[in-house]
Amino acid sequence: MNEDVTNLPVDVTALLGRHELLRPLIERMARADAVAGEAFDPALVQQQLEEFCRQRRLQGPEDLAIELGKLGMTEADMRWKLSLNQRIQRHCDEHYRHKAEARFLQRKNDLDQVVYSLIRVKDPMLARELYFRIAAGEATFAELASTYAEGPEKSSHGIIGPAPLSKGHPALAERLRVVSPGTLLEPFAVADWNLVVRLEQYTPATFDQQVAAKMAAELFEEDVQAEVKRRLNEEMARLEMQLKA
Repeated sequence: MNEDVTNLPVDVTALLGRHELLRPLIERMARADAVAGEAFDPALVQQQLEEFCRQRRLQGPEDLAIELGKLGMTEADMRWKLSLNQRIQRHCDEHYRHKAEARFLQRKNDLDQVVYSLIRVKDPMLARELYFRIAAGEATFAELASTYAEGPEKSSHGIIGPAPLSKGHPALAERLRVVSPGTLLEPFAVADWNLVVRLEQYTPATFDQQVAAKMAAELFEEDVQAEVKRRLNEEMARLEMQLKA
């Protein structure tokens, strides 16, 4: 049975919206509705509930009821919540797994991982000096980053990553994509900074079972967000009409 915020009184829905809780509620409802017909393993739910009790050192049903009461939940609510991830996973496998590889190929550049050393400075002459000192082996990248870097990399000895290649500035990502690990790039400007960069490690994304599951989950979430947008628009129109009446 689909859950629907239109069953709530207008003043309650308006209150949820005022406190920025309406969209999260609609999101959770849409996600749950999408997988409502999926099967799940009650034995696994029981194991998860027992683990919940162990983590909180609950000794029996009475302790569990008290703990859940603090959360505003019943045991049936908790069992439903514990089953939700199972049902989402089954739904993704059944409805989106066959689209996962195409999604991966579309997103591959975002999934490739890099580790690189970075020094950011404002002065272009200093950037060139640091570049030549590293290239000549006069000092290590880490030493110079700790001394001269003017960005947050100063505290990590210049090391950035592992991180998605696409996370960096496009000009940086473009350069890192075409060089081999160990390559020290000549200084270049990005916005107000002058960068000295060395690629340390490049790990291309591969399509395995874990990535396939991630891609399927992304596709599922896209459809959920489209449904959330539709429901939210309908709800706002309903509220506006009732408030004018």
